[in-house]
Amino acid sequence: MTNDAHLWETRAFVYNRFADTAHAPSVDETAHHFNISVKEAGELYKELHNRHALFLEPETLTIRMANPFSGIPTDFKVHANGKTYFANCAWDMLGIPAALHCDVDIETVCTESNEPIQLNIRDGKVTNGELLVHFPLPFARWYDDLVFT
Repeated sequence: MTNDAHLWETRAFVYNRFADTAHAPSVDETAHHFNISVKEAGELYKELHNRHALFLEPETLTIRMANPFSGIPTDFKVHANGKTYFANCAWDMLGIPAALHCDVDIETVCTESNEPIQLNIRDGKVTNGELLVHFPLPFARWYDDLVFT
């Protein structure tokens, strides 16, 4: 049985690493940080995945998503604090400035027209554009296929 306190400390470490570096920590980095075995860190990653606290690449211990952060490059680039973060979707590109508590510049593309879109978030508000974001699936179905959603 997983120790819940250690589980949530691991989740906090993953999120802090994303915020500090714009990248997901490897399971090796997590093991080293907590002075535990890679196997133990891997079990923590798996349990966090099972609880939808992060999302692993299938059959691996590689973090694909720790919402709103993406562990892989995407079309949703969020520039903040001198770093470029990748978001998983339009919803998450707005979640990154909320998670980081800072102003950001966002670059993305319209999935319908392929036109570039730039947004600026200042003091928690979009300062340019009258855009509409459409979500084709209700939230309750996002985990049916999280990568597609």
